[in-house]
Amino acid sequence: MNRTPLLARRLFDRIEPVHAVTYFAPEARSALDGLGYRGFWMGYFAARSAPLGPAPAAVVTAAFYNFTPERVAKALPDAWEAAPPADALRAREQSAVAALRRYGVTDEDAAPAAELAAKAACSGDVGGRPMYAANRALDWPQQPLAQLWHAATLLREHRGDGHVAVLTAEGVSGRECNVLHAADGRVPEAMIKRSRDYDDAQWAHHRDALRRRGLLDPDGLTQAGRRLKQHIEDTTDALALPVLDALEDSDVEALFRALTPITRKVVAGADVPAGTPMGLNRDDLDDDSAHLG
Repeated sequence: MNRTPLLARRLFDRIEPVHAVTYFAPEARSALDGLGYRGFWMGYFAARSAPLGPAPAAVVTAAFYNFTPERVAKALPDAWEAAPPADALRAREQSAVAALRRYGVTDEDAAPAAELAAKAACSGDVGGRPMYAANRALDWPQQPLAQLWHAATLLREHRGDGHVAVLTAEGVSGRECNVLHAADGRVPEAMIKRSRDYDDAQWAHHRDALRRRGLLDPDGLTQAGRRLKQHIEDTTDALALPVLDALEDSDVEALFRALTPITRKVVAGADVPAGTPMGLNRDDLDDDSAHLG
């Protein structure tokens, strides 16, 4: 098998938009509002943490990693007084399917990608991966579109749990990793500050902590900072790659051929913004090949 960690990165660029409709599509916001969750963030924390059950806010903070405990506590456990986790799970899946259909993705389009993505998604090691394990423990959907969305969710949470493990091992806190991400040019500073709830003083506090470690200077990342950031990204890719061991090379190529046009339709739907905290690369989406030859 001619596989490198770059393959995992390219797969991530394809699965993350499919998963992310659950945050950005109007169908999702309407469904979660309809359950009584107050505002975007209560809906976000309820829907994404629902596979964990009614977990305490501290547990969700630990699993999500880069949100402040105060931000999480504004949503949980109050959200469960409006609607229980089972309702949130149902709403997020149904609204994601509705959004994918609106983009023009059919069950026939989704079925080949869903079958292959599911085979990969169910093959990962759950050890040390709480969000992946919680989502994997859910009942498998029946519709191909729902299966594809669920498989994409498993794959992205598997990757995300690995990313948190790398950050923790390198002594980079959940808050500091956002500052590093912005300094590397992966995401706009203003966007990450807004979406992850920093004021100027908090941002400066974490920036100064990274400067004391020699990772930042007034111009941005130092050489040591660039090496660490690249190490984090490369190791995250390497930890995400083994889920594809369940697929033969021909299956990986088939997955890319089936999935990439779907991702292009999601991107064209314009609900998922070009700039997200995930720092996705859309320049590669004109290429349907996994490049394993």
